[in-house]
Amino acid sequence: MKQLSLSFRLFLIGAVVVALAGWFALYQVLDEIKPAVRQTTEETLVDTANLLAEMVATDLAAGTLQQGDLARVLVDYGRRHPGAEIWGYLKDRVTHRIYVTDANGIVLLDSAGDGEVGKDYSRWNDVYLTLQGRYGARSTEAIPGDERSTVMHVAAPVRADGKIIGVVTVAKPNYSVQPFIARAEKRLVALASAYIALGLVIGGLIAWWLAHSIRRLTRFADAVTAGERPAVPALPGSELNQLATALDTMRTRLEGKAYVERYVQTLTHELKSPLAAIHGASELLRGEMTAEQRSHFLTNIDVETARLKSLSERLLHLAQVEQRRGLEERVEIALKPLADELIAESAPRMSVAQVSATNAVPVDATISGERFLVRQALLNLLDNAIDFTPTGRGLLIEAKAGPVIAGSRTLAVAVFNEGEPIPDYALPRVTERFYSLPRPGTSRKSTGLGLNFAQEVAQLHGGQFRIANESGGVRAELILPVE
Repeated sequence: MKQLSLSFRLFLIGAVVVALAGWFALYQVLDEIKPAVRQTTEETLVDTANLLAEMVATDLAAGTLQQGDLARVLVDYGRRHPGAEIWGYLKDRVTHRIYVTDANGIVLLDSAGDGEVGKDYSRWNDVYLTLQGRYGARSTEAIPGDERSTVMHVAAPVRADGKIIGVVTVAKPNYSVQPFIARAEKRLVALASAYIALGLVIGGLIAWWLAHSIRRLTRFADAVTAGERPAVPALPGSELNQLATALDTMRTRLEGKAYVERYVQTLTHELKSPLAAIHGASELLRGEMTAEQRSHFLTNIDVETARLKSLSERLLHLAQVEQRRGLEERVEIALKPLADELIAESAPRMSVAQVSATNAVPVDATISGERFLVRQALLNLLDNAIDFTPTGRGLLIEAKAGPVIAGSRTLAVAVFNEGEPIPDYALPRVTERFYSLPRPGTSRKSTGLGLNFAQEVAQLHGGQFRIANESGGVRAELILPVE
């Protein structure tokens, strides 16, 4: 079974936490809406009942309540159609019921009509408690068994000379405020759902951001494992940056140790042959020999000494390039003047080898890079081409558009020499360190570092190195970025 990624686990945990917290908060809010609305309604009914109690006090005390205008007003009030649109809800009829009782709880007036006038309400809590001087209120189901039909009744005492002479009750059915409660609940559910969704999106983005950062760190570690020299990625968060830096420090130390061990081994191996030749020649020079023999062995010493010098210099250059992660400078390099410069520098060698060189690089050909490294790499390619070009043949330096690498245009700078093709068994290995083929005519081998150096320089510039057999010779290309 495939193991879930850390980022997905974090997102899943976050999603569950957000969903549960959102649901709990929404449940609590919804649970408080209905009581809060009813409490507000009750408070309004209290004010209304007390206002009406003051209005009817004079007529009730004089015994003229039923003969006054209030009876007609209450009837007319019950028949009104407000036609008010309240927050999208049309209120087309009044829902307050107002009735007045005397000190015995007998109904004197009722806005619902005369059907209840004369009935005894003294047993209802609103009237009963108010007549006792207490706060009178009740909630009664208009339809028995139907909780949605409950009606809230709030009463206020009618006083005369400090005595309670009657009760005014204002009633309001709870269904009249239900549309507002339902609307508020609907809006809250929608809002809460939006916030939960937003929380999940933010959580997903955070999980993606974390996963992306971890993937970058993983790619960096994979590149280090593959022997590449990637730059330390700039990651968000001090912890990830510290981890990336620690990985890079570990890589540097391990690479340094392995690098030294590898170089000591290879250098020791490569030094054996020239040192043995020099030692053997020096031993023989101590004995008696002809001038011709002495000159021969002295020439051998000179050749092997030059080989040691070349080996040490190229190893130094290669070591400097291999330990670098980036360029020290990036300037525009005009290739045609550079090729002329290299051909002029190699003229003595080409004269001895009896080979010619042609500079076919376009005048406007330029690349971007570190000039010293590009010069050394091309010089190595030129030296290699001279060694493998038969007497009387030529070599060619040219440049043409290369492939797009990482979205950047490149230029392929090539050194082509007329000569024998590279054997198939050797072609994949010619860029290996210390791997070299015998030079035509002498059977001597080079240091085996020139092509390896060229490859390192190409990679350091973000380019490529290619070498391949072509019709009539061998082409070695440095593919470098134009900008």
